[in-house]
Parts: sequence; structure tokens; C-alpha cells
Amino acid sequence: MVFRVRLIAGCLITIAVLIVARLYYIQVHAHQHFEDQAARQYVHTVRDLYTRGSVFFTAKDGSHFSAATVQQGYVLAFNPNLIVDPVGTCAALAGVMVKLDVALCTEKAGLPERTYVEVDTRVSDEVGEAAKKLSLPGVQLYRNQWRYYPGDTLASRMLGFVGYTERSETELHGKYGVERQYDQVLFRPREVNTVNLFAELFSNLGATAEGDTPPPGDLILSVEPTVANMVDRVVGEAHDRYKSEVTGAIVMDPQTGEIYALSVVPSFDLNDRRDATVEDFKNPLIESVYEFGSTIKALTMAAGLDSGAVTRTSTYYDAGCVELNTERFCNFDGKGRGTVSMQQVLNQSLNTGVSYIVTTMGRDRFRDYFENFKLGSETGIDLPNEASGLMDNLESPRDVEYATASFGQGIALTPIAATRALATLGNGGYLVTPHLVRAIKQPDGSIKELRYPRGAQVLKPETSEEISRMLTTVVDEALRSGQVALPHHTIAAKTGTAQMSDPATGKYSENNYLHSFFGYFPAYEPRFLVFMYTVKPQGVQFASETLTEPFMSIAQFLINYYSIPPDR
Repeated sequence: MVFRVRLIAGCLITIAVLIVARLYYIQVHAHQHFEDQAARQYVHTVRDLYTRGSVFFTAKDGSHFSAATVQQGYVLAFNPNLIVDPVGTCAALAGVMVKLDVALCTEKAGLPERTYVEVDTRVSDEVGEAAKKLSLPGVQLYRNQWRYYPGDTLASRMLGFVGYTERSETELHGKYGVERQYDQVLFRPREVNTVNLFAELFSNLGATAEGDTPPPGDLILSVEPTVANMVDRVVGEAHDRYKSEVTGAIVMDPQTGEIYALSVVPSFDLNDRRDATVEDFKNPLIESVYEFGSTIKALTMAAGLDSGAVTRTSTYYDAGCVELNTERFCNFDGKGRGTVSMQQVLNQSLNTGVSYIVTTMGRDRFRDYFENFKLGSETGIDLPNEASGLMDNLESPRDVEYATASFGQGIALTPIAATRALATLGNGGYLVTPHLVRAIKQPDGSIKELRYPRGAQVLKPETSEEISRMLTTVVDEALRSGQVALPHHTIAAKTGTAQMSDPATGKYSENNYLHSFFGYFPAYEPRFLVFMYTVKPQGVQFASETLTEPFMSIAQFLINYYSIPPDR
């Protein structure tokens, strides 16, 4: 009796093991083979509709506007076995689907031995309903959802998009921008209704051990949609006017690091990326480094003031050129001015003047200040692939490297790192963390505010006030001879024109320039800092020619839009 029980049990166990082994082989090992076979005869896979957390812009009144969401519509598919007239079918569909590729449609409608072929996975409700009314044989419509960006090109390089990645070939994940940086917050798994038990079992063994992922939620950005749209327009106009390679702008609160706009041209349509390149998807404000030239003179002057090496009224003798370590550098026009003050160094953007500051304070102290500004470090902005600056020249034993760094040549940094450092001039002298995400709205409706603590104090508050006074004088007296100064609002600003190196020769080009412009306002309690740059503008040499009008357009818009009261 016992033997029979053991025999039956052994048989049952053997059968169970064989079944498990066979299921494992079918569902895991030979999964792709059987899936390919099924695809040839399967009509439609029933899946949970795609979903993902939303991203919102924040208007000045605190209301939220959709930046990235999930749109509902249809999948348009064919059963070619039921289509008698492929040409006529596609011609009829073209009457309600403006963007339909008729040639490709006709090809898919006539595929032999196929019962299911997808034609368009993003058909709007309106178009889908119109297609249904045609009652065309073999034309099938199924409910679907997909990622949608209401602004199309608005802040495209900052938002990024979703797609299949190395991480997963079956689930959509963020690939660039905020979508990638906060993918763990935004991602929602999309499961087939018929669960592959064994594939799930074996593929999830490691996931459980890695710990819980952050709770899902929606992102609330500090980006203001009206401001971002205006900045995109202004940047685009400047870019087109001067036929530049790249033009960008950052609008940030220098007190908190909150970003209101992050704009780069060329841009691309987030909902139609067919004509975009990989380079279009990258964000040079975060990922590229540049020599910015004379905008860096404001940092050198602040270091000189803070260290006590110079004051606003200190003077030096400007001979027009300086020779250090057998190398010669000059002012932009090669001319000397004689005895001039530190204010005139900024007003006239004198290379010899800022190199004098470095000589007076000593290169070690100068290097300490630039290291404290974190010019070579990542800012911690919540975007992927942030680059670090190139500051190796400040480790050189040669005095000339420090002199050229004082006017922004020989060192390279990202636009966002420059923006963070320049914010210290107006905010009382401390570093901020530039950031885009203000809060996360959790599934239960609660709002989790994100905190970004104040960074290190790198300048004395009185230095911040003094350099702001000097930069305000630059706008009031020197920039376009004071013609662009506002009568009721102070603006502290500085332009920069930098020679760009020629990759072929390794030397600075006489024809290619990078123009930059930064300013903050009101000058003594700034609400906004605007940093702009454009690469290789054509037909002009100086930043005051290319970026003054765009900067002033943005500044005047912000002053009016936010009803900033006069401060003089």
C-alpha cells in the first residue's frame, strides 16, 4: 500500500516538474519564437492602457498648466485579409486623416498572410470617430493612450520625452530632460492582462532585493508657461537673426534657484520628433561647456572687492596690453586708457584691468574664490548629464593662465554653472541650487514640497551690494551709452564676447565668437537673473550688438508681467 502511494506521488511530482519545465521553456526560453508566430495570426493584444505621471508648469498665480500628460485616442489597424480594395480604403481614410502616408497605408493594407497590422498608434478621438463612421471592411480601431506634450516645442530640451531604452524594450521610460531625471516618480508599469507568470517570477527575483522605488506622483515645476513661451520666442528671433549655431537663455530666481525658463534653439517638436537629431535632444545649458569671456569679469571684480585687493575707486595704469610668461594679451581694441578706476574696468570691459586685480590679490587667493564659486563643479540641477567645468588652467604655475581666466578665457563652464555663480553677486553672496521641480503631487492628492537648502556663503553681503552698484552703473552709463537703462528700475548687467578656439589649429579664431549677457533686477533685491548666450553669430563681433535687445525685451516683460514696483 505504501509503495503504491509513493509510486503515485512520484509520478505526480515527475509530471508536475515536466509541466513546469515545459512552461518555462515556452514562456521564457522560447518566448520570442512563439510571440513572432502569434503576431502573424493574432488580432489585437489586450493591454492596460498606457499611463504615466503628469508634469505641470506653474503660472504666476500658482495655478498649474499641463506640460506633459497622457492623451487618449485610438490605434488604427488593418486586417488585410478582409480588405478587398487597399487603394480605395486608404484614399477614404486620407479624407479624415490629414497626415496619413497613403503609400505606406496601401502597402500595409495589402500585406499577405497577415490578420493584424498597425497603421497609426496615435489617432485622436475626433479622427478615430470619423474613421469609424466610414465602416471600411478590415479597418479596426482600438482604444489607446500615449504621452502628449501640449506645448509642442515649448521647453522641449528641458522636458525631454519617453521611449524604449536599454533599461526596458517593452516599457516606456524617460530618455531626456525631466522625464528621465524623475522617471522613477513618473513611471507606471504597463502590464498585459494575461500575465506571464513564469517570466514575471524569474525577471523579478532581483527587483525585490533592490528595495522599494520612490512612490509615484506628478511633478510640479517652477517653470512659468507664459515666461517660458516668451523666452523661447525671443531666443528664437535672436538665433535666426544672427544665424547662430546655438542660442540659449536661463531665467532664474537668484534668491532661491527656482528656474522660470530654460530655453535652447534649435528646438524640436516633442510630439513629432521625426526630423530631430540626437544633438537636438541634448541640453547644452547643462551638458556643454564654454569660454564665456567678459561676463566672468564680474566674478573677478567681486573677488577683488571681497578680498580687499581693490575698491570701486582703486586705479591702475592701463597700457592697453600686458605680457606675461612671454605671452601677450590686450584689451579688445588694443588701446590703453592711462590711469583708470575699477568702475571703468567694468564699464569698458578692460582685460588689463581684471588681470591687474589677479596680480594684486595673488593667484592663490584668486583661485580660491573661483573654486568657491564652484565653476568647475556640477550645480546639482535636477536634469541628467550635467557636465563639470574645465578649470585646469588654475592649477598652472604660469601667471598668464590666471590672467586670461580673469576675463573668461582658458576656462570653460556650463551656462547653468555660470548662472549659479553670477547669482551670488546679487543675492547677498551665497550659492543656490538651480532647480526645476518645486513639488511632487502624490497619488493621494497630497503635495510634497521639495527643499533646496541655501549653499555656502562665498562673498560678503557688502561685496554683493557693491558689485551690484558697479554693474548697475555699467547699464546706466556704458551699455549702449546708457540708452537702454530703465528710468524707474535698476538693472545690474554685463556682456561678454569670447573668442572661440579652432579645433583644427588649437588656436583662437579671429572670426568665431561666443556672445553672452547676464543681468539681474531690481539690482539690490533681485527677483530675476537672466543669462543668455549665442554661439558663432554671423555678421557681428560684440555681445552688446546681439544680446542687448533680447535681454532688455525679457527684462521689461518680467517687470511688467510681475508688476515689479519701481526702485528708483
